[in-house]
Amino acid sequence: MTWLLLITPLATLLLIGVPIGVALGITAFFLLEIFFPGSFQLAVTSTWNTFNNFTLTAVSAFIVLGEVLLASGLTARIYTAVAPLFQRLPGSLMHTNIAVGALFGSVSGTSLATAAAVGSVAYPQLAERGYPKGGVVGLLAASGTLGIILPPSLILVIYGATQDVSVGRLFLAGIAPGLFLAIVFMIYISIRAKMKSDWLPKAVAPPSWPQTLLSLLGLWPIVILMMAVLGTIYLGVATPTEAATLGAFATIVMGFVFGKLTPRGLLKALTNSVISFGAIALIMVGAAMLTQVISILGLPMELTAAIEELALGKYTIFLAVVVIYIVLGCFFDGLSVMLMTLPLSFPMMMAAGFDPVWYGIAVTILIEIGMITPPVGINLFVLSAISKSEVSVSEAARETFPYWILMLVCLGIFTAFPTIITFLPNWMMN
Repeated sequence: MTWLLLITPLATLLLIGVPIGVALGITAFFLLEIFFPGSFQLAVTSTWNTFNNFTLTAVSAFIVLGEVLLASGLTARIYTAVAPLFQRLPGSLMHTNIAVGALFGSVSGTSLATAAAVGSVAYPQLAERGYPKGGVVGLLAASGTLGIILPPSLILVIYGATQDVSVGRLFLAGIAPGLFLAIVFMIYISIRAKMKSDWLPKAVAPPSWPQTLLSLLGLWPIVILMMAVLGTIYLGVATPTEAATLGAFATIVMGFVFGKLTPRGLLKALTNSVISFGAIALIMVGAAMLTQVISILGLPMELTAAIEELALGKYTIFLAVVVIYIVLGCFFDGLSVMLMTLPLSFPMMMAAGFDPVWYGIAVTILIEIGMITPPVGINLFVLSAISKSEVSVSEAARETFPYWILMLVCLGIFTAFPTIITFLPNWMMN
């Protein structure tokens, strides 16, 4: 009966188009009134505890960092610096999109900012050189997902803060799988370019090695930001919140001095940051209230006990979680799916014997898949808009399908060999 009272109002509200954060909050209030009349103070307390979390403050700083980096135009400099290095590989400049996506994602922390920033620079250049527009958009959409697995990642910060998992360990854990995915994407591009010679325009002669190495010096802005954000965390000099603030400040300074950032551009970036954080905060408020109610009702323990009675294997349980995330990812954004499901899935997965850091990366990869899954795959819409509708959302979805499959295959590899994810944090932080 309790489960029915949880699922029915939540599903009804979502189906009629109520914003997810509001739907979660209303469901929480409904359950409180049914089981604990007059206990609205519990919802207020859970909201206060959520936003009183010091680590969670990093979310707003990382959003500012990504928005200012996008407004400063430093992405173009990064793209120009990396492009000559990949002209020697089959697939040529297509690889540049993956590399820049990984580099930009390593400081921006968001998939949306990564896809928008890299796409706005790369798409016009590659389309003008005769590269297939659909293929470019598909790759850019997939490369943008690297922004939420490579550190720093907003999703990992929120996961760590809400589930009491070390954000530093999560950041370290994201490095190997993020680079692994980038390399797998590059291998796929190389194979496709080799097997279908007319897929890409004829390659031009690459610059000499001295010129190539000289061009890489243009990466210094991203190196400074990586040291400001990640270096200070791993050296133990700063907390994730302090590092995010330092990174945002460094981005603003470099944007004015070396980029094209203006006071008007900074104001717009800050405005966009407030809007983005407001949307995230609304979801987190609703999720925090519902999590509190679910915990009081004992639903996680009830679910865990039911699974133990069924004697399901740990990997069968994880497979069910994967299916749920893929289905929900078709209709909701990744953060919403994560916050809706973690109150039940996290204790269930921990009871099954999974590592909390490993599970955080697995959830992030599943969210990545949702970013390129229609009909709500946000990266598809962003890149289609950047192409000025030269590439439709449906065509972009078709082009991203191989990367969708590759992500699932990589997740299977990480499940079979979890040390790929856990080795680095265990080695550096134990």
